[in-house]
Amino acid sequence: MNVARLFAVDAAQAARVLSELREATLAGQRARIAPRPVIEQSWGRMLRSGVDPDHDFRSRPLSLDEVRHRREESPLRHILPVLREGLLSVADVAQHIMVVADAEGRVLWREGSPPVLRKADSLGFMVGADWREDVVGTNGVGTPAVVRRPVQVFAAEHFVRSHASWTCTGAPITDPRDGRLIGVVDVSGPLETMHPATLAWVDSVAKLAEAHLRELHLASLERLRTMAAPVLARLEGRALVVDRDGWAAAVTGMPYVRRVTLPKSLTPGYRWLPSLGSCAVEPLAGGWLLRAAEEEPPAGTTRIVLDLRRPVRSSVTVAATAGSWSRELSPRHAELLYLLAEHRSGRGAAGLAEDLFGDPSRTVTVRAEMSRIRRYLGDLLQHRPYRFCEDVEVEVLLPGDPCDLLPQSTAPAVARRRAAAAD
Repeated sequence: MNVARLFAVDAAQAARVLSELREATLAGQRARIAPRPVIEQSWGRMLRSGVDPDHDFRSRPLSLDEVRHRREESPLRHILPVLREGLLSVADVAQHIMVVADAEGRVLWREGSPPVLRKADSLGFMVGADWREDVVGTNGVGTPAVVRRPVQVFAAEHFVRSHASWTCTGAPITDPRDGRLIGVVDVSGPLETMHPATLAWVDSVAKLAEAHLRELHLASLERLRTMAAPVLARLEGRALVVDRDGWAAAVTGMPYVRRVTLPKSLTPGYRWLPSLGSCAVEPLAGGWLLRAAEEEPPAGTTRIVLDLRRPVRSSVTVAATAGSWSRELSPRHAELLYLLAEHRSGRGAAGLAEDLFGDPSRTVTVRAEMSRIRRYLGDLLQHRPYRFCEDVEVEVLLPGDPCDLLPQSTAPAVARRRAAAAD
């Protein structure tokens, strides 16, 4: 069913069709038509997680101080002018509002038509509100954050009944450096103001915002490179200058390294880094000078801990004799490392493609993702086949309920493991 086209022709009829479809689905009955796949999958997540479709649950909003703190810390603040310029003027005229939420689904900014803002207040759609999918059901903020692509939610496609008079269109905003989700931009309004082109419009502006973030990052690296050049010119041996997130601005005495994985709380001194080994770490304005030490780190057992206990924000921690570091994982990297932990003897690209997509021919995608993983795990991860090193201890921390294993994952291998746990 082409919902956008149906709404463009007859919005009232479309709303009735979706309402009937939703009621039939919740009652466990077979409807005349099927929901759109993205909506059907979201409804399935809601039913499994126990979201009540008949009661509008609202968690306590953030305090004004906490909202202010998150705004100051969020990279979204850098792209707010781009979002306003691309969305706000049209949204206001069309009686919509623009909402910007962080990666945790918390609304940080909300602007637009005053009457629509008041209506949003009645839904609890206000600054500081928690709009995650598993809190308020299928919606234009939480659902795009889960599926990591733009989503338009029409009328009764909202899982919670009280939201059925509302239409939301949201697009995720990711950090162009590493693909990490940093937030969602959403355009919402009353059902009668819906336009079928809104999805493409919001998606385009979100991509413009990501491009702006990329430009800002390149400019900051160029500033750091200019400052670091005379410093490196005086040094002998291997050294590089990186920004606070580990992105390389300049190197000397060694091949170019795009990025170095840094611990969250890096401090000056003698440190061990996964891709460089023992280093002397010195602070620079806007970054770090890393000078490779001559001696090797002490020998010892290396341990990898893959933490999958939380529905989002899976992480990997590497602990060695000389130090330890952690990294938050994207959903795809969490899936791949979990599968490799399950197959300690190794898994080829075709096997991983079958596990992830049900299609062994999608090896190019697998190899690209594994290449990205090896940038931070380095020699701890081997290939042909892909596997953890034999002398590395690997521990996987699973959620208390095995059915909650990587709940956002649609990978067949992960789905089979969840299904086996449910039986």
